[in-house]
Amino acid sequence: MEQLILHLVGDYVLQSDWMAAEKTKRSWPCLAHVLVYTLPFLLVTSSPWALGMILSTHFLLDRFRLIRYMLWLKNMLGSAEYRRPWSECTGTGYPSEKPAWLAVWLMIVADNAVHLAINYAAIRWL
Repeated sequence: MEQLILHLVGDYVLQSDWMAAEKTKRSWPCLAHVLVYTLPFLLVTSSPWALGMILSTHFLLDRFRLIRYMLWLKNMLGSAEYRRPWSECTGTGYPSEKPAWLAVWLMIVADNAVHLAINYAAIRWL
């Protein structure tokens, strides 16, 4: 439970509008975000390995919006009727026929799930 609260505080409460708007465009805003995001995790771990894993993976996932690629690849595993070329899915990992609001929310939920899984593993095993 603590890890979930720390994730929500770091990713939503402590992230400024500037960080949120710029983190996928430039590295400095993303680095500022992940530094602020990682600080609360000092409450549950002092392991430099765990903190480094949380920080570095959060940077890579947010800076390059890697979740889009994961979602696209996941959807490519389905039946042929749901497969789309990357050029049709670059925004969210979902094709344009999916309602935009739904595609964005599915991307946000998947992104949070990946961050939480990585954070749990880092705190538990590093």
